[in-house]
Amino acid sequence: MQCRNCGAQIADKALICYRCGTATTEAKYQPAPLTRSRSRSGLVATVLALALLVALALFMGRLPAGDTPRYVTAAAVAVAVVIVALRAYARRR
Repeated sequence: MQCRNCGAQIADKALICYRCGTATTEAKYQPAPLTRSRSRSGLVATVLALALLVALALFMGRLPAGDTPRYVTAAAVAVAVVIVALRAYARRR
């Protein structure tokens, strides 16, 4: 038989052409199309969380060393955890 792409003579039972690599038959199964929706809610939440981190960093930078209130430190850690969780959730979708 002849390759339909390059015209080379190939074996009758060949699955692909040895010269150009073209398949001799149509694929039995087609891969599933990738559907990836980009949600804006995840992006908005991430931007808000990053803005909160920047605001906390600016607030903590104005305080004298060692005088950072516990709630500010807890809020910074909470915002960082939220950012990581949102990114992990967005990758799983």
